[in-house]
Amino acid sequence: MKLTVHTFVTLDGVMQGPGGADEDRTGGFEHGGWLMPFGDEDFGRIVSGWFENADALLLGRTTYGLFEGFWPQVTDAEDPVATAINTLPKHVVSTTLTDPTWAKTSVIGDDVVAAVTQLKAQSGRELQVHGSCGLVHTLHDAGLVDEYRLLVAPVVLGRGKKLFADGSAPIGFELVQTERTAAGCTYLVLRPSGEVRVGEAAIEDGKDVIR
Repeated sequence: MKLTVHTFVTLDGVMQGPGGADEDRTGGFEHGGWLMPFGDEDFGRIVSGWFENADALLLGRTTYGLFEGFWPQVTDAEDPVATAINTLPKHVVSTTLTDPTWAKTSVIGDDVVAAVTQLKAQSGRELQVHGSCGLVHTLHDAGLVDEYRLLVAPVVLGRGKKLFADGSAPIGFELVQTERTAAGCTYLVLRPSGEVRVGEAAIEDGKDVIR
């Protein structure tokens, strides 16, 4: 399966607490709900489209808990996001969760990289990660992510959990899709392309060039 990461981020890379004030106050975070003013029709279409190719979900413990507390209560059969989240197999990375009660949940307790590598080797379309900041850091550094799908909100928060932490493995990306939503978010689809390319500005024959 293809491993895809889906998340909402600010211009300074923060992905913490997009959905509400009390979603994640870790570290004294006070800006929860920063994404909600941008939740327009384009936003809904993009997010709904994410789940069309999902065959399984891979979640960190915190995101899994947020999902479990919210999505089972959405019983509208016409809601594609709720239907997918509630019915798809869910793999949660946790060392504390031992007996999950949410349907189709299995726990990855240790050796995350090996377990995810095995999941990727299974047949299917996409193994999707949603949110799950700490898990994304692990997957990124292990080179397991095949595609990032980001909705970037035009705000700067200055603090909070970030998509790419200091010390993340350096990597270049190919931009394969971009879109602007009516409310002002930028949608980016990025695929890892290998090592970070570098160059320099120089003067050749009296002209400013990049090489």
